[in-house]
Amino acid sequence: MNKQNGSIVYFLLGIYSLMISWHYNHSILLLILHYIFWPIYLLYELLIGHLSHGMWKTIPMSYFN
Repeated sequence: MNKQNGSIVYFLLGIYSLMISWHYNHSILLLILHYIFWPIYLLYELLIGHLSHGMWKTIPMSYFN
């Protein structure tokens, strides 16, 4: 993967973590905080199970329906 593709994936994962944060918290302050530390936040959400049972695809689809 070249550098440009890696940066696009990095950006998209950051946006994905913002979607998850807004779905569970509805707070602008937490949204900004989670965007700054999004790799840690995304790993945390995976480990505690908020993205299990299909929620990893249900949360982003809820923004487009």
